[in-house]
Amino acid sequence: MPLSEHEQRLLEQIEQALYAEDPKFARSWRVRDLRSLQRVRAIRAGLLVLVGLALLVAGVIVQSSTIVVGVALGVAGFLLMLAGAWLAMSTRSRTSTPRTAKPANPANPAKAARASRPRESLKSRLEERWQRRQEGR
Repeated sequence: MPLSEHEQRLLEQIEQALYAEDPKFARSWRVRDLRSLQRVRAIRAGLLVLVGLALLVAGVIVQSSTIVVGVALGVAGFLLMLAGAWLAMSTRSRTSTPRTAKPANPANPAKAARASRPRESLKSRLEERWQRRQEGR
């Protein structure tokens, strides 16, 4: 719900007062570009995976001389790689934008009817197909 003009003016006044009172604090809470945040998180995730891979390889190399240290490095490397992959996937799902509905195609009324109703579960769609086959459509 958009803000009214009065609420927008009040919000701007509060923001200006905050900048005037404590500009360093206000800059720290300023919203950055969503793409730059996504890029930074992806870089961090990639670095975690690379460091984890390096630790895993180091664990394999060290294992020939000291088994306990090699296993510990390998497990730590694997966990770092797992954390990096999780960070990359959570960034992707969190910042994805909701898809907008495509306009219905007036040339094909069957497609337009399917597009307008909410998506059903796989089971209900398969049952509907089965019923249409049984009816001979």
